[in-house]
Amino acid sequence: MGKKKVQSENIEKKKKMPENISEVPVSKKKKLIPELQISEDSDSPKCQVEAHDGPEAEDLTPEEQRILERKLKKERKKEEKRTKRESNAEEKSEEPAKPSASELALQYLKQWSKKHSEWRFQKTRQTWLLMNMYDEEKVPNKYFKILLNYMGGMKGTARETTIQKAEAFMKEYDNCDPQEETDLQKITRIREVLQILS
Repeated sequence: MGKKKVQSENIEKKKKMPENISEVPVSKKKKLIPELQISEDSDSPKCQVEAHDGPEAEDLTPEEQRILERKLKKERKKEEKRTKRESNAEEKSEEPAKPSASELALQYLKQWSKKHSEWRFQKTRQTWLLMNMYDEEKVPNKYFKILLNYMGGMKGTARETTIQKAEAFMKEYDNCDPQEETDLQKITRIREVLQILS
């Protein structure tokens, strides 16, 4: 019986309360905002509302509380949309990393050897390969063999400068005694380049 009485009282209060927030007196509107505190719970993305304990919170009628709850719900939705927009913006800004110069140059060589009909000459890739061909870390052995075949077809100043640099490197290594393994590998690569181009 007690539940029916409470429900009927709530219905009567609803009828008496204004339906629009513009009908709520200005003095009570000003009280609504400072009375509530919005805090974000770490477990859920939604904001939760906590009422301050005070005499103003008790002054609110059920209709004013509903109006306030609607406002807070709108604020929560705005906050959720804003965080969603920010997360989407972060996802868009995280573009895949661009390949490095060495990767591009090695792809250039691979395309030359396998898909010669689709291959197009690129001076920057050729320059990078010619500058770094003696370094085994930058140009691994399997790619170096392809590069030797590629250099066999080179003409003009690129061919001449490559020969001059290789001869200069050989003179350097002839004067000193190479003891490190990397030096020996460079010497063998220089000899192979000179054999191909001479």
